[in-house]
Amino acid sequence: MKKSLGFYFLLLLLAVVLAVAGAAAGAWYWMNQPIRLAADRVDFVVDPGATPRAIARTLNAAGVPVWEPGFVWMARLSERDKDIKAGGYQAINGDSPWLLLERLARGDMSQRQITFVEGWTFRQIRAALRVHPDVKQTLGDISDEALMEKLGADIKHPEGMFFPDTYIFTPGSTDYDILRRAYEEGQRVLTATWAKRDPDLPMATPYEALIMASIIEKETGHGPERARIAGVFANRLRIGMLLQTDPTVIYGMGENYQGRIRRRDLQTDTPWNTYTRPGLPPTPIAAAGRAALAAAVQPEKHKFLYFVSRGNGTSEFSANLTEHNRNVSRFILGQGQN
Repeated sequence: MKKSLGFYFLLLLLAVVLAVAGAAAGAWYWMNQPIRLAADRVDFVVDPGATPRAIARTLNAAGVPVWEPGFVWMARLSERDKDIKAGGYQAINGDSPWLLLERLARGDMSQRQITFVEGWTFRQIRAALRVHPDVKQTLGDISDEALMEKLGADIKHPEGMFFPDTYIFTPGSTDYDILRRAYEEGQRVLTATWAKRDPDLPMATPYEALIMASIIEKETGHGPERARIAGVFANRLRIGMLLQTDPTVIYGMGENYQGRIRRRDLQTDTPWNTYTRPGLPPTPIAAAGRAALAAAVQPEKHKFLYFVSRGNGTSEFSANLTEHNRNVSRFILGQGQN
């Protein structure tokens, strides 16, 4: 009788051992078995504070089929659940559940980028955010004023307040997060640039320098001329002369601008028309980059009051109206020697 009980106990123990061994082998196989994805790469986002169960559900919803209970136990028994970092990731065809978990624990995030181009208006920046497939849309139809208030800005008009640059982000980052970064970078660059201003600058605040920089940005893409054009506008401000710069007129026209300015457009008053109003316009007219900002606060010292495009991306400068009219005849009206 004792032998029989001992025998059956050994059989039971052996069965348990085999079951555990089989389960362990099955678990190991599942952990390292490549996951079949519908595409070569699948993006997904791990939210802050997400549990292994929530992550498994996110993976399945994104098209990465994992066994939820297995993923949960794998994360907890390995204690990798304590290291998982929120952010945007990619599942790559051939990944196993274990490789995915390791990637999450390392914080090996996939990255995306968006570029706000120098000279873009805020409308163009918002449009770029709306069409980017990896940006999470949260702002909807929020007004410009509400957005600036949300950012804690003293300035309520958004134009020029978001620094033009390339921003790296993880898929699923919100439009607000990216705009906040661009706003903070703009404030940082403006503060640093303003600290290097010329002592006799005819602008009293960093915001006025930002307005000037935006005009310079739209007036020329020829780097060596930025400081010289800034000098023309500085000279005009000092003597109370109208700036008379076409990009401000275009900005004031808004959607009415159809590619060219007519004489009546120059004569139609708007807050941004520097042909009809003295001094700087009330706001920037575009996003200004570092070079334009530097030119605005350190304009070239000269006697020029006028400039006209040569038609090749560069400008011809003059110190009086007679010279300017001659240059207009030569380069704009096609008269005289070229």
